[in-house]
Amino acid sequence: MAATQQVLSASVMAAAMGGEVIAGNPAAEPSGFSIDSRTIGAGEAFFAIVAARDGHLFAADAVKRGANVVVVERRRAANPLAPATVVGVDDTTLGLQALGRSVRQQSGATVIAITGSAGKTTTKETIAAFLESRFQVVKNPGNLNNHLGLPLSLLELRHGADVAVMELGMNHAGEIRVLVGIAEPDVRVWTNVGDAHIGYFGDADGIAAAKAEILEGAGPATVLVANADDPRVMRYAKDFTGRMVTFGFGESASVRATSVEERGLSGTVATFTAGREQATVRVPLLGRGNLANVLCAAAVATTLGVPLADIASRAERLTPAKRRGEVRYLRNGVTVVDDSYNSSPAALNKSLEMLSREPVVGRRVAVLGEMLELGDLSTSLHEACGLTAARSGLELLVTVGGAPAAVLARTAVDAGMDAGTVRHVATSAAAADLVAGLIEHGDVVLVKGSRGVRTDLVVDRLVAELG
Repeated sequence: MAATQQVLSASVMAAAMGGEVIAGNPAAEPSGFSIDSRTIGAGEAFFAIVAARDGHLFAADAVKRGANVVVVERRRAANPLAPATVVGVDDTTLGLQALGRSVRQQSGATVIAITGSAGKTTTKETIAAFLESRFQVVKNPGNLNNHLGLPLSLLELRHGADVAVMELGMNHAGEIRVLVGIAEPDVRVWTNVGDAHIGYFGDADGIAAAKAEILEGAGPATVLVANADDPRVMRYAKDFTGRMVTFGFGESASVRATSVEERGLSGTVATFTAGREQATVRVPLLGRGNLANVLCAAAVATTLGVPLADIASRAERLTPAKRRGEVRYLRNGVTVVDDSYNSSPAALNKSLEMLSREPVVGRRVAVLGEMLELGDLSTSLHEACGLTAARSGLELLVTVGGAPAAVLARTAVDAGMDAGTVRHVATSAAAADLVAGLIEHGDVVLVKGSRGVRTDLVVDRLVAELG
């Protein structure tokens, strides 16, 4: 890998975007890039993106905060923005995407792109952790994985990294195609097909078809890392034109995990096999789903030449991304599993199954927020999760949100849970008040819900009172 550092002056930016320097110094070189005038740093470039809010209305504010380059639409460049250099383009979103693609193409870096219904962020972070033993790596910060966040992340390749690890987010068909066109990935990773965002697609087959856009534009040298245990993934992967590496728990996988030992809140242990290499891998992340994410990351890393022994050593030191399975040990022996970042039926069922196997001193408690973006299937999917909750040995269940969350609670009672141990509230603020008064010594509390429901408020309340 021959990484290349790049100088992005205003004139270079303009050329890459098909634009022009309208005012100011063409040699101005921004230190960073932003689409948010509220957080822009001194010396950075501001892109006036037209979305729900029109970025042109905040260009002057960005300059006051120190932006030295402002990218605007040509037809709206009349307002003076001195002392900043102004670059005019036809479309600021397309301009940002073109600039990200240009930097990616000039970088010489290997670009890894990840799609899947669950586990993308954990897989991204784990791939980066495994590769950092041998390469200089950049990755999407946080969840900057859409048509704006991806090109902003790729711009970090200007500093000369060897590898970019990028997750691709989507909730509509066609979005992965756009992101693949920007990133032009050398390694495409497809973790799974689940039910997240199913309301936009109708069924899991629709989700699979949209995720399969990750395969488009590949050449003979392109590598696909695919989940051998997911039949929907493999249905599309069988026609891939490049090189395919698979991961999974079965014998057919190129990189596989066997002798799996699930240790509840302590994670998992398994034997990983990749070609002639074999190693015992201890994963401190929760559940078999996270073990699959780590196995996927191992498949990527071994493909890029990282020995399995190095992977096993780094796997022991993995930590969960914020609010994605963080275990918090509080006073009075209370344990909180903070999985409040997001939720889907498949992910929730896995979390409940993990909780059911965990030995506890007190009670198994679940605070479950409504799962959003499920469309016409919302009621039936919440009912199915209510059945799982009833089978999970819960002593206390609190559901949060609208009618679907109430359905989950009611189904759990109908399936055998004592009605006195099941509560439903409309908001996470109300849930925080309720749960704080109900938690007892030794309880293990799972908190999970879609981001829009804000079940993180429940975690924060418990930590504030018992941390």
